[in-house]
Amino acid sequence: MTTQEEIKYLEAQKQVQKIKGFYTHLIVFILVNIYVIIKKTQNIDEGETIWHAFKLAFFWGIGLIFHGIKTFDSIPFFGKDWEDRKVKEILNKKK
Repeated sequence: MTTQEEIKYLEAQKQVQKIKGFYTHLIVFILVNIYVIIKKTQNIDEGETIWHAFKLAFFWGIGLIFHGIKTFDSIPFFGKDWEDRKVKEILNKKK
């Protein structure tokens, strides 16, 4: 393989690891929250709202959304292309 091919291969391999990490996070999120929601809804006290059962899923879900956005470069203004443009812009200013 040439150097360019090696670089592209390593970048692709790195992206696959990110995607694998995201799906692992997603599976853990689902399993843990199913367990927590079932346990908390079975033992809900009078006067306690159902919010207590879903609080963990809600806040962890926000983190999971950001993990997915970062993994799949879903935010165009902070994606890889944006980073490359900014690096080139800064280098051009220093010339």
